[in-house]
Amino acid sequence: MTFFRNEMIIQRDRYLNELIGWKHTDLIKIVTGLRRCGKSFLLFTLFHQHLTGSGVDEEHIIEIALDDISNESLRDPLRMLEYVKGRVKDKQQYYLIIDEVQLLDRFVDVLNSFMHISNVDVYVTGSNSRFLSKDVATEFRGRGIEVHIYPLSFAELYSAVGGDKYELWKRYYVYGGLPYLAALDDNSKRAEYLTLLNRTLYLRDIVERNKISNIEEFSELMNVVASSIGSPCNPNKITNTFKSVKKMVLDNKTVSKYLSYMEDAFIVERSVRYDIKGRKYIGTLSKYYFQDIGLRNALLNFRQVEETHIMENVIYNELRSRGYRVDVGLIEVRTPTERKQLEVDFVANKGDRRYYIQSAFSMPNEEKREQEMASLRRINDSFKKVIVVRDNIVSYYDCNGVLIMGLMDFLLNDSNEI
Repeated sequence: MTFFRNEMIIQRDRYLNELIGWKHTDLIKIVTGLRRCGKSFLLFTLFHQHLTGSGVDEEHIIEIALDDISNESLRDPLRMLEYVKGRVKDKQQYYLIIDEVQLLDRFVDVLNSFMHISNVDVYVTGSNSRFLSKDVATEFRGRGIEVHIYPLSFAELYSAVGGDKYELWKRYYVYGGLPYLAALDDNSKRAEYLTLLNRTLYLRDIVERNKISNIEEFSELMNVVASSIGSPCNPNKITNTFKSVKKMVLDNKTVSKYLSYMEDAFIVERSVRYDIKGRKYIGTLSKYYFQDIGLRNALLNFRQVEETHIMENVIYNELRSRGYRVDVGLIEVRTPTERKQLEVDFVANKGDRRYYIQSAFSMPNEEKREQEMASLRRINDSFKKVIVVRDNIVSYYDCNGVLIMGLMDFLLNDSNEI
């Protein structure tokens, strides 16, 4: 699917550069991600343009969309192998791009067979619930590398549509970043599209893959998780919510299973708690964030659009799309009279880089400032500490060396560093 806005293609440079970085390696490049987040567009448009712009002849780019009925015969594994081998006519490098690869019978065996053709570089994407599994790369016996793509970041959307960034932010935190929405000029159409996807695509995928018999029960759990973004929870806590609010009995084992289904389909991601001073993970409570905030809002019929919690979810997604592993930080504070835990919203790690980040909608007074600073001041290492605020401010460092930055500065930063 191609997305245009005023004849401009929405660039996805982060993911394109990642693909380019793995080019010509002896690995299958597997593009995964939420349905409708732009996987096909990345391969068939942006990566294709990169190849031709680098001097690759069109005859050396083999593109197969298996959801096209004209390619139905290629869903047979032997015919697919025969077709690709027939397209390889010389010793030069070829690029094989297959979309909706899950429609190919025995696709794991077929793709591993392609690895025996030395001058074929393989790229695939798929979007049914089996292929969306987070550990799909293990299907290829260590011969695949996963490139995970998220919906449009705020910066990607802004680069395409422009205008007043604060007005665009209002739209973004309600309707999210699925690329198709960029071409729609009406909020009612955006809401209708998201609601339709939730009902006919995402829910159906999860239900069919996992053979869920009680659809109403699972739908209610999705709503509970959607209502709880930014709040620590675990299966036991969700079970209690079902008893007290939904008047339904749901055991911990079922809740854990349902949560794993949502994660496997890339609807949500789980951020676990990390003891900063003890340098260990704590498995009691976690936070769940939606990979697209518009889908989260549509699940709740746009009734709980709280900018404070949504801003935290957007910051989490931004960090993940920049390649960071993101945990919820905890610092235990003990005094002679009490023992309490202070939270750092995000501990972001990538390689030797680490950031401690607080999402603060606003800091209107000293009391609120002290509340946000309390945990950061108790971290004794030299890694950068950041507070992101919703206010339109010029970024600055306070007397404690903490970087205070506005949300727009954070989201529109074109660097992977902060």
